[in-house]
Amino acid sequence: MIGHFLIRDLGVIDEAEVEFSPGLTAVTGETGAGKTMVVSGLGLLLGQRADPGLVRRGARRAVVEATLGVDPPIARTVAELGGETEDGEVICSRQVLASHRSRSSVGGAQVTAGQLGRLTASTLTIHGQSDQIRLTSPDHQLDVLDRAAGSRMADLLEAHRDLWRRHREVAEHLTRLSTGEHDRSLQIEVLRRRIAEVDAVDPQPGEDRELIEEMRRLQRGQDTRAALARADRSLNGTETESGMDPGAVSLLDQARRELDSLADLDESCATLARTARGLGYDLAELASEVASQADRASADPARIEQVNGRLAAIQALVRTRATTLERLLSETTADRRELAQLDGGGADLSALEEQLAQLTGRLETSAATISALRSTTAARLAHDVAPEFAALAMPRASLEFRLSDAPMGPRGIDQVTIMLAANPGAAPAPLARAASGGELSRVRLALEVVLAATETAQTFVFDEVDAGVGGAVGIEIGRRLAQLADRHQVIVVTHLPQVAAFADRQLVVTKASDGRITRSGVHQVSGPDRLSELARMMTGMADSELAVEHARELIGLAAQHRGDDSD
Repeated sequence: MIGHFLIRDLGVIDEAEVEFSPGLTAVTGETGAGKTMVVSGLGLLLGQRADPGLVRRGARRAVVEATLGVDPPIARTVAELGGETEDGEVICSRQVLASHRSRSSVGGAQVTAGQLGRLTASTLTIHGQSDQIRLTSPDHQLDVLDRAAGSRMADLLEAHRDLWRRHREVAEHLTRLSTGEHDRSLQIEVLRRRIAEVDAVDPQPGEDRELIEEMRRLQRGQDTRAALARADRSLNGTETESGMDPGAVSLLDQARRELDSLADLDESCATLARTARGLGYDLAELASEVASQADRASADPARIEQVNGRLAAIQALVRTRATTLERLLSETTADRRELAQLDGGGADLSALEEQLAQLTGRLETSAATISALRSTTAARLAHDVAPEFAALAMPRASLEFRLSDAPMGPRGIDQVTIMLAANPGAAPAPLARAASGGELSRVRLALEVVLAATETAQTFVFDEVDAGVGGAVGIEIGRRLAQLADRHQVIVVTHLPQVAAFADRQLVVTKASDGRITRSGVHQVSGPDRLSELARMMTGMADSELAVEHARELIGLAAQHRGDDSD
């Protein structure tokens, strides 16, 4: 149920705040005052298209906000959207910006217009003249019949839609496998070739980086071994074809011997000889250590060649695919998975055909069950709506829900056509041809009264449901709306005083102009003010004593009719 309702800068409405209450609320006002903006505002909360043309001239944005009563399932949905509820209510809002954008929120959380509409649609339904036109469409007529079938039909349709989805997926998969056999073979060949190229090298994750690092280590070791070998030759000498090429150790020893030969003749030479001998010991030790290090230094040419060859193979493969090793391995994994699926395609054909046959049988059984329920519901609904026709000054009219076969689909195999015989002896004809505008309004209302009798409480908004009617028929429309309001919150935008008289509350949309800008507002009327508004609606003269007296009489008549309904 809608409680507080705010409109700001929407159409001609500057700002209006309304407190809707249970029962029947009538919204009235002069033509052009902005009554339809109330419906347009509620429509925005249902997620309808945000037309920037709705923003009042000179304003940056239009704002619509409503407080909705919520039950536990809706409260859970609000929480899932990130919003909050308080005392069983949630605040929903929609802003329409002049810059062709809109913003929506539920319980303080920003949501899309679609999310807002799905939430509010569970508690709010708008019936306008466009809805009456939709009533003539086959899809909408099927909606009416399925709605009348209640929760059992909803469960059947949900299960049927799931079967239909699975049936279509299997059928499409089977078609792809059957008609794409040649393409499948070519694709398998390509995938096998791609995988074989990778398997021939068999690179491992990160192997290229590891090989590059190992190659660097091997090259460093090779450089170290070469330097130690050169140092060894310089110290210990090296053997050549012509003999031994002495190194630093031999040369120092030769120098020491030359100095020793002069030691007896010159004391300074003896000192130098002793120094050379000491240096010889140190140099011999150095030469020995260098030779040992040179023997131990590892530089495996075979490993260098092996690493270099392996790295070249991996890099060539990666260059061929114009990718990296990581992406190459990932793509190859995907290729293997796709190849496994394609290789199993032949074996899958028979399994898919069997699965499709089973789903087809279940789908046909489901559709037959739905059709049977629709058939019994059609007869019951046609019977139940007859008394409503009588009350709405169509006592001889009859309605028929004619079912015909349609291709299997997510809603079964039925197409429904609502047939109307408006007068005795008239052959039933499709509603679009048989009903005038006023009769279409009454058919819509009659169906709504019957359907709503068994549904959980919600809010119904009727916009110009009384279009094309008047007099006694208007009284009966008001009476039916009041009856509907016994179980639901009903808001009706009307131009008929006969309808407004049945309302528990009456709201009037008024407009004022300063010659440049027209502004409208909404306020509740009661007592003498309400009598004046009804008088204006009847005669166009709000201060006519005779019209006011007629308005008082009309309210009394409406009260009497409502009393009769409760007896």
